[in-house]
Amino acid sequence: MGWRRITAISLAAVLVAGGAVALGFFATHAPASVATALPGATPDPGSPATHTPGDRPTPMDAARPAPTASPTPIALVPRFDKAARSHDDPTSIWVVVDKDRPLQPADYTPPDLVTVPVPHVWEPQLRREASDAVVALFAAFTAETGLKLQSQSSYRSYPTQVAVYNDDVSAHGQAVADTSTARPGTSEHQTGLAIDISALPASCSLDACFGATPQGTWLAHNAWKYGFLLRYPEDKVAVTGYAYEPWHFRYIGVDLATEMHTDGVTTLEEFFGLPAAPTYH
Repeated sequence: MGWRRITAISLAAVLVAGGAVALGFFATHAPASVATALPGATPDPGSPATHTPGDRPTPMDAARPAPTASPTPIALVPRFDKAARSHDDPTSIWVVVDKDRPLQPADYTPPDLVTVPVPHVWEPQLRREASDAVVALFAAFTAETGLKLQSQSSYRSYPTQVAVYNDDVSAHGQAVADTSTARPGTSEHQTGLAIDISALPASCSLDACFGATPQGTWLAHNAWKYGFLLRYPEDKVAVTGYAYEPWHFRYIGVDLATEMHTDGVTTLEEFFGLPAAPTYH
């Protein structure tokens, strides 16, 4: 082998060794970001990470639903129970008495009649609950208007109704009497829950004109607040079977009176889905 070939081989070995040394030095002293880019280089565990978990969405982030607001619970208002009381039992304050629904028994007498302590033409008697309501009604009217009311008629027994009806028939004939006076056993007055009201001093007593008086107007708009129903409205003759009586009020309790007022229903027959009673059967 000549000296020139030996010299070339030795020079090549020196260059290779020098390159390896330089590469090792560069890898050791170069910045971490550069070192990781070099082939075969291992990142320094102590170097700061270039990305954090929150920098971009992960598959779990994509699958997680967006938070939604919880719905506000809706309070359910209980429906009025029309079957809470009997419509047939004469002791029920919801009893419906008309030309098609006579009292059973026909000579029924209320068990808890009391004298009503209000001004009157004839001493009034009503069932205790109705009596208390009348006292409150009269007091409220006077406090609000400065005027006075009086009881014209209230409870009538079966024998009394026989006499009243017969007198009306004698005076006007049965056809006319049946439009204004109940036959015995079909009168609301016999329940001890009905009252005829007039002004004090008297004005338009037991007459349709009472509806236009301050007393009649106030009662038509406020009696429901005390549990009373204007039982024979002007536009419901075909349902009730009786002519307009703006003085006749029937006690049905505040809950039922309020419900009927709210619903805009003016007769018991319509509210309870009962047949109209324009005539006797």
